[in-house]
Amino acid sequence: MLFNSYEFLFAFLPLVLAGFYLLAPRAPWRITLGWLVVTSLFFYGWWNPRYLLLIGASIAFNFLLGRRLLRLRRIRGASGRSLLVLGVALNLASIAYFKYAGFMVSNVAALTGVSWSIDYIVLPLAISFFTFQQITYLVDAWRGETAEYDFVSYCLFVTFFPQLIAGPIVHHSEMMPQFARRRQPCEFSEDIAIGLFVFAVGLFKKAVLADGVARYATPIFSVAEMGTSLDLIAAWGGALAYTLQLYFDFSGYSDMAVGAARLFGVRLPLNFDSPYKARSIVDFWRRWHMTLSRFLRDYLYIPLGGGRVGRKRRYANLLVTMLLGGLWHGAGWTFIVWGGLHGSFLVVNHAWSHLRHRWLPCPPRFLDLPGRVAAHGLTFSAVVVGWVFFRASSFDGALAMLEGMAGLNGVSLPEAIALRVGPFSQLLAELGVRFHSGGGQVFLETWAWVGGLLLIALLAPNSQEIAGIHGKRKQEDEAAVPWLTARTRFVRHPSWAIATGLLLAAGTLALPQVSEFLYFQF
Repeated sequence: MLFNSYEFLFAFLPLVLAGFYLLAPRAPWRITLGWLVVTSLFFYGWWNPRYLLLIGASIAFNFLLGRRLLRLRRIRGASGRSLLVLGVALNLASIAYFKYAGFMVSNVAALTGVSWSIDYIVLPLAISFFTFQQITYLVDAWRGETAEYDFVSYCLFVTFFPQLIAGPIVHHSEMMPQFARRRQPCEFSEDIAIGLFVFAVGLFKKAVLADGVARYATPIFSVAEMGTSLDLIAAWGGALAYTLQLYFDFSGYSDMAVGAARLFGVRLPLNFDSPYKARSIVDFWRRWHMTLSRFLRDYLYIPLGGGRVGRKRRYANLLVTMLLGGLWHGAGWTFIVWGGLHGSFLVVNHAWSHLRHRWLPCPPRFLDLPGRVAAHGLTFSAVVVGWVFFRASSFDGALAMLEGMAGLNGVSLPEAIALRVGPFSQLLAELGVRFHSGGGQVFLETWAWVGGLLLIALLAPNSQEIAGIHGKRKQEDEAAVPWLTARTRFVRHPSWAIATGLLLAAGTLALPQVSEFLYFQF
């Protein structure tokens, strides 16, 4: 079941909310939580009821193993390390089978020449997300950093439907205390107002903005996959359209998850913080898929030694972490290359920071603005190039896109543009620009969408800042648009209620072209 579907908006969510608010003031709190567990499992099973057995078995196994690890922790001389290794290995094995078996078999067959094959395996929805959450629980239980929980609360920790399908990847310490505390009805009024607003913003981002710009990205990548040469303008138009589609798709999902959870008084960790405002790749990964970055840092990068083992080992740890992060996103070499690119970007970023602080600890103030502009432009360009591999179905398709973006196939514009620019058309022709018939309307629409959405992504405050759930806002973001952030703070007022209703209406009217969230495939 999709957040952006009639079934969810007009049946599932209202019924679950009604049941929750009827039970919360009257029934035992565990019964109320049980209602959320049952409805969350229904939400998951809507896609394919067979995989309820898989998620149920995963929950039972990890819950019992976590309790055992906690009890071993209390026994003097018992470490439980081997039990932890077994648990983590079995969790990873389940992901490996469903997500990577076909990829591994096809690559082994290609390397050895053996005619091996495997039947197509349907990837269970959200297996990466709910498995990673439970691995964090097992590791923290082994470290003694968590406590024993009742089975109902643990089930809700894993299955809570706002974050079950595509994150955020929540930590037990963030969720369990919220599930343990019974709330009074009067406490929910602010949560409902904020939750509806954030959810409405997310629905608008997905249904109107992301799906709207997608129609200018998909054809370009399809043409590249067919081996057709792309000129500079077309290639960059398609790459930027996808860059913005992914931004508003994932940002929209994250807002809808945070908003839906807030309707039940649950505050999910933020997962998306205007990443295209970043001025370095390090900053980008502090803002993009923040809970995945946290997981990779805490449970992979730091255990490998992090930055405590010298610069060379640190760079190696960054590369390994990002390569595995790329593989987590999908069973394909294009995802591995994408992860390797970002690992290399991070290495260069850290090396440059080290050299800059060593050679120029106090740069002249007149370099501040040019330096910020250059840093932002370089970071954004690197991210766009990475997204080409993330989106392309094959290396050939990715290379075709990059050839066009590098200008190797020249520059071409619609003839209608030449007629509009008058005498400048001759100058453009002398500079090597070609003109082709047709395509003027698509050209204008593509760059109108790209330009408009870039302004939103780079200048506008994000939904968390508007709703006041961001915490301490970044000073550099606030300074960039002080007039905008100061005038757009959400308050419970009729004008904001009208704005919320209009956003919900616009998102709902766009539902006939409903599409899955891009991160559902991971």
